[in-house]
Amino acid sequence: MSNGIGFCNPIFNAACENQEGGSIVLDVTALGRMIGPFTSTYTRRDVILYNLAVGAGFAELEYCYEKYLKVIPTFSLATTFDFFWFVARRSNINPAGILHGEQELIFNNPVPTEGAFITSGAITHYYDQGKDKGALVVGECTIADSDGVHLVTGICRLFARFDGGFGGEKAPRTVVTFPERTPDRIVADRPSENQNLLYRLTGDYFELHVDPVFARKSGFTRPIMHGACAMGYGCRAMIRELVPGYPENIKRLACRFSRPLYPGLPIETHLWKTEKGKALWRVIDAENGAIVIDNGEIDY
Repeated sequence: MSNGIGFCNPIFNAACENQEGGSIVLDVTALGRMIGPFTSTYTRRDVILYNLAVGAGFAELEYCYEKYLKVIPTFSLATTFDFFWFVARRSNINPAGILHGEQELIFNNPVPTEGAFITSGAITHYYDQGKDKGALVVGECTIADSDGVHLVTGICRLFARFDGGFGGEKAPRTVVTFPERTPDRIVADRPSENQNLLYRLTGDYFELHVDPVFARKSGFTRPIMHGACAMGYGCRAMIRELVPGYPENIKRLACRFSRPLYPGLPIETHLWKTEKGKALWRVIDAENGAIVIDNGEIDY
C-alpha cells in the first residue's frame, strides 16, 4: 500500500518524545476541521497480507489465493489508518495514553480486491470522562474509490487515558443488551505470538504493538495486539457463521475494545443472532474469560 505519510504514523516524530506524561494539552479547537483527503492505493497482495494478518489460512483459501480472492471488509480500516492518526495528531493526544476505544464501519458498497481508497473526514466530538479517567475523541470519515463511489463510512473513538479533565461534557452512555442465553455460535481461534508483528505491516505501526520499552511505559508488561486485529478475527469468524463465502454481504460492524489482549493467547468469538440480518458479538480471551471486544453489533 502507498500513501503520502511514509512508513511511520504521523504523530510519532512530533509527539512520542513527550510520552512520559502530562505536559501535552488536548487541543479541542480541532473540532470539525477537515482531515484529508488521503489516497491509499492497494493491490491484491495487500489484501492477502491483511487476510493473513487476521488469521486466514488454508482453511479459507479464498482469502489467501489470488485466484479466488475475497476481501474481509475490515481491510478498509487497516488501509485507511492515516485518518486515525491524524485525529490523534490534530487533537494533540498524549501518545503514551492512546487506545483504540470503539470502531464502527458501515459498508455502502463491496470493497474491491485492488484499487484506491480516498479518505476524508473530521473530528466530530470531544468527551471528558474526568481528570483521572481520560478523554474520548471521535472522528468520522468517508472512504471512496478513485471513481468517487462511496465504499465505507468509518467512525472511530480514541480513548486518551492521560487527557481528561479539560472541562468538556461526558460521553453519552450506550447500552447493548445481550441475550441471557449461551451464544448461538462460538468460533475458537489462536493468534500467534508474533501476530501483531504481521498485522502492523497492514498500516498501523504504533510502537505499543512492537516496542517492549514503549509498552512498559504505557503500563503493559509487553506489546499488546492491535484491537483492530482482534476485530478482524471477529469479522472473519462471523462471515464464516453468518454469510459463508460472501464477505461482501456484511453491511455494518461496530464494537468497543474493552480490554487489551496479548498475542499468542487463545480467543473465542461469541455470536448471538437477534433478528433477521442482525446479531451481537464479543471476542473473549479464552484463557481467562475476559471480554476483549464488547458491545459488538453486526448487520448482514
